[in-house]
Amino acid sequence: MATVEHCLCCFEALAAYHERRKPMSLSEIEKSWAEYINTIDDQDPDNKEATTVSSSKAPQIPALRRLAAATLPSSSTSSSSTSLATSSSTSTSSSNTTLQSGISTPATSIAASDSPAPPTQSPLFVTWNVVHDSDDDVSLRGCIGTFESQPLSSGLPSYALTSALQDTRFHPISWADLPSLQVAVTLLTDFEPAVDAMDWELGKHGLRISFVYRGRRYGATYLPDVAPEQGWTKEETVVSLMRKAGWEGNKSRWREVELRVVRYQGKKEKLGYEEYKAWRDWVDEKRGECT
Repeated sequence: MATVEHCLCCFEALAAYHERRKPMSLSEIEKSWAEYINTIDDQDPDNKEATTVSSSKAPQIPALRRLAAATLPSSSTSSSSTSLATSSSTSTSSSNTTLQSGISTPATSIAASDSPAPPTQSPLFVTWNVVHDSDDDVSLRGCIGTFESQPLSSGLPSYALTSALQDTRFHPISWADLPSLQVAVTLLTDFEPAVDAMDWELGKHGLRISFVYRGRRYGATYLPDVAPEQGWTKEETVVSLMRKAGWEGNKSRWREVELRVVRYQGKKEKLGYEEYKAWRDWVDEKRGECT
């Protein structure tokens, strides 16, 4: 499952790219984050007099405390939630995303929960969103991923940069864009062939379809939460996905197209720039104390 550390790794890769410095590795981030959330956990949230934060204490950002609570239910074990995404040549919602191999799909989110140690490799998607009034009010800024399993230590920073800088639907993300961003990481799991186009559950499964129509190959994918977010039925979801792939046939005759359908699951972890910056400032201050 995706974790906060995975999201930090993506922000770190993009920030380091713009700052022309070497980014921290995923293993370094995981170790640092564990120390950081312990620092947050040590603070008394009811102490209203603690209006300033020393270099040994982390900032009191509510979102960070929520992340720490998710990561540390009663100890310092990591928790996570995950997500998925891909897209076609058109972007129809804030969760639309693009697959490196050319398939496209939207992104999902499921609440964080306690989990075993995160995997070291997985198929993955990295989604960048622009945050508006709240974490739930976002618009897509870039998303690219892969269905091929990747070592997360290299795959996360690689796809973080690819989705930020090479999603052709958008201008590359600049340094000035960072404060308005939210990143979401999705690790994909439980791939299985569906018996037919209706053999899946709304809100549980993402869909990846492929088909041939008039000699041309098509393919696209939707994340598990896309259909519920849009209020679609299963049939509406499949037809929309075919449209996303580029199919222009009569929608009343979609069942005449022979679809190959793979269903999968994916849970998303997301993180805003404010949380990343608070952690990164803490890292820099801590390093400064050691020099």
